[in-house]
Amino acid sequence: MMNLAEQKAFFEEEGYLIVEDLLSEDELAGCREEIERLHRFSAELEAAGDPRSSRFQREPYAKGANRADGLPVLRKIENTRETSAFFRDLSVHPNLLSVVGGLLGPDLLLFRSTLMLKPAFHGSAHAPHQDSAYWPIEPPVLVTVSIALNDATTENGCFYVIPRSHTWGMKDWGHIAQAQDTEPAHGHDLKEAPQLEVPLKAGSALFFHSLMVHGSGPNRSPDPRNTALYAYFPPGVRYVPGEGSPRVKTYPVACGLDGKKTFTLEAAG
Repeated sequence: MMNLAEQKAFFEEEGYLIVEDLLSEDELAGCREEIERLHRFSAELEAAGDPRSSRFQREPYAKGANRADGLPVLRKIENTRETSAFFRDLSVHPNLLSVVGGLLGPDLLLFRSTLMLKPAFHGSAHAPHQDSAYWPIEPPVLVTVSIALNDATTENGCFYVIPRSHTWGMKDWGHIAQAQDTEPAHGHDLKEAPQLEVPLKAGSALFFHSLMVHGSGPNRSPDPRNTALYAYFPPGVRYVPGEGSPRVKTYPVACGLDGKKTFTLEAAG
């Protein structure tokens, strides 16, 4: 097992890092129970017309189908920090912050907290892309963490990465979610790039640079692939929002910054 210095050296060279056994079996069981609660909560919000239901995205290629128990087939749950105390606590798990802190430093802001769900048989593919192509942070120095909450395999659509692609600079990628048999329309020739599949056992995690080109395959298997996804960044960055976006943005502090709870970034000009 690599120490923190070895992890940082590998990450800076390759653009990604795999850490096994980040979570215990008991913690994984808690994650699965909470995901089921969030499915029920999603159905309640949708039935009530609550605007918070927009945080719960149905799987677009399941044709509006519900599960056998009547709950929605979900692809993604955004902003889990606000929706779930359980996944808010997971975003500051000591094992997680130890690794990210070793990569980025002791002061960490939480950019994103999401559950990515690839439901059995329906899970859509994610076309290759760079996260920072969609994010208003410069320089693009974020670290994304994807924690496997059940085994991630080739059959259920595990991640793939293109090692060292974080050195390519920023590119445009277009729409990420793809139907299962659709060719990506981003226009980049990646045939010569060595794509590396990253199967993970439950409880292990993939850490990757926000310029790392990555994607995932479809889930045609009877087994779901659920991941808790978080992105972190250091405070010494610029906030560069797109047109129509707010000029000021406040982010939760994951650790450091003398115990502050939040940190605000303001766009220049």
